[in-house]
Amino acid sequence: MRKIVLFITVLTIYSCQNQAQNRKKTMETQEVILAETIYQFKVTDLYGKVFDFASLKGKKILIVNTASECGLTPQYKDLEAIYKKYKDLNFVIVGFPANNFGSQEPGSNEQIAKFCQQNYGVTFPMMSKVSVKGRDMDNVYKFLTQKSKNGLQDSEVEWNFHKYLINEKGELVKVLSPRVLPTDPIIVDWINGKQ
Repeated sequence: MRKIVLFITVLTIYSCQNQAQNRKKTMETQEVILAETIYQFKVTDLYGKVFDFASLKGKKILIVNTASECGLTPQYKDLEAIYKKYKDLNFVIVGFPANNFGSQEPGSNEQIAKFCQQNYGVTFPMMSKVSVKGRDMDNVYKFLTQKSKNGLQDSEVEWNFHKYLINEKGELVKVLSPRVLPTDPIIVDWINGKQ
């Protein structure tokens, strides 16, 4: 009798473990299926024109939130340098000015465009000013910061010049802190397909 009870107990435990593993696999599969891409978004650029991320299919994309009055603002120089160097190799940078940190981007879209052009000769696409955190967070940043949408990880924009790397399929593949320079080997090697 003891052997039968032991056998039933072992069988029940095995069955429960198996069901739990199957549920976990199903949830992981659903998460991958539900992951979105950057291509679903249309935004407005600094000049009021519609910018469709679907036009970037097949390109690697670096998305960065920018500010004109930040200690990290000189990163514009490096952003422009890597954009010019790699733009013909299916790489693009998309900047999103934001005033979320220390009110360091107080200007209008026109003032931001003038600042970027006069001070750094920015030629990469710059979008209209958005919010990158909080209740009024832009939908692009909801995608970038929520694992349920991007399929990679939850994150929070820490400060100005936080960077998000998107692969040629429109999928988020890496999140980098504001202190990682645009010319850092992490970014350059990724552009060149070494990562």
